[in-house]
Amino acid sequence: MDELSPPSRSRGTDVSCSLHNTASHLLTKAELQAMLEETRETNAKVGITGILLYKDGTFLQVLEGDQEAVMKLASRVKEHHRHKDFQMLLRGTSEHRLFADWSVGFRDLTDNSLKCILGFSDFLNTPFTGVEFSANPADCMKLLLSFKKNM
Repeated sequence: MDELSPPSRSRGTDVSCSLHNTASHLLTKAELQAMLEETRETNAKVGITGILLYKDGTFLQVLEGDQEAVMKLASRVKEHHRHKDFQMLLRGTSEHRLFADWSVGFRDLTDNSLKCILGFSDFLNTPFTGVEFSANPADCMKLLLSFKKNM
């Protein structure tokens, strides 16, 4: 597997990818914390920003940055033993990052205290799976942006 490289010095249009995948097993809080620390360190080194949501063994995330770095990281996620059922829901370019200040914003949606966030229950009344999000990728971004606004 290719190693991730530091971001190139030239700045241009960034790539943004929305990914959905399932954990190979339900992760404990300690496993999630360790994964988050590793992810934040890796993303900071290569200039990737984004957000990661986790609920009942399912991940939904956005990766933003240099195209090569984002695509290498997406490939690593796809191949990692911790993940299965990988789907790239959206991919596009942008002059401005939506999550520019976060190496990885994170929420564990199994935390019941989050139900007070406006719009949260709307999404949790439907399954949190790739089937639903691939049918309507705009819902994926709506969910991710609602957490950005309320974090």
